Amino acid sequence: MFKRKRDGAPAATASVDGDGRPALLVAEHVRKVYRTGEIEVEALADLDLTVHQGEMVAVMGPSGSGKTTLLNCLSGLDDIDAGRVLVAGQDLFAMSDAVRTTHRATSMGFIFQAFNLIPVFTAAENVELPLLLAGVGAKDARRRAVEMLERVELGNRTGHRPNELSGGEQQRVTVARALASRPAIVWADEPTGNLDTQMATQVVDLLHELNQVDGQTIVLVTHDAAIGGSAGRLIRMRDGRLVDDEQLRQSGDPRPDADRAGGGLRRCTRTSPPPLSSCSGPRWPSPRSSRCAGRSSASSRCGRSPAAGARRRS
Repeated sequence: MFKRKRDGAPAATASVDGDGRPALLVAEHVRKVYRTGEIEVEALADLDLTVHQGEMVAVMGPSGSGKTTLLNCLSGLDDIDAGRVLVAGQDLFAMSDAVRTTHRATSMGFIFQAFNLIPVFTAAENVELPLLLAGVGAKDARRRAVEMLERVELGNRTGHRPNELSGGEQQRVTVARALASRPAIVWADEPTGNLDTQMATQVVDLLHELNQVDGQTIVLVTHDAAIGGSAGRLIRMRDGRLVDDEQLRQSGDPRPDADRAGGGLRRCTRTSPPPLSSCSGPRWPSPRSSRCAGRSSASSRCGRSPAAGARRRS
């Protein structure tokens, strides 16, 4: 396995990496301070980071180390106090709020720990909503939504509402929603935090295949050492600083086998990325068998809710 380790806060690197991939994200001297009255907490301290196109980067660190703040600032969700952030060569914080919002909607996808699905919308409606808000025509938005749901193997669940889906299926809807706009980069903040081991495995496998097959750039925040270790690159944070940056494998290398206690990330004997459904090992549950498995606490009941009959038809 190719492994390069750099101790200390890594500086922003060259515009092209050793594999010839251009820099997609460049953060330089980023500083973020939270203020409450006279109390100041430095959440990010003079942070430098470069992410190249097609990388899958995992960010790890103890609670309070600044992982989510890093994601929010590099994506433009939060303002910064110093430094600059460039995505595809464009300085996020040199833009007006309106332009930055549009740029974020068209160039970035987001996957959060909470699914953030609209309960009265079907899976297809949840996926197409950001496209409609970005000005995509209704017919094209629906076509792209259905295509992405089929891509994540939910083509037979497009008309189902969140309470009719398992936890893993709901998170796959959020993955489809994040990818529907064909973003340059996807930000994932603890995407498996609300899932049991089996469902978490499915979502992580999907993210890896999107990265390896489609070349999707992904920055993933996680507490799970197995998930972090399965990424192409692992960054560790402490007290608002990047303290370690480890290249775990080169571009094109197969994902390393990884297991978690209790039968987590499944071992896969493949040597090259397959289609989503061809990997050996446990398959995603069928619609009939997945109605209750892996549900989050927010959607733990089977079947339709009492209000389902009052919901509008798609």
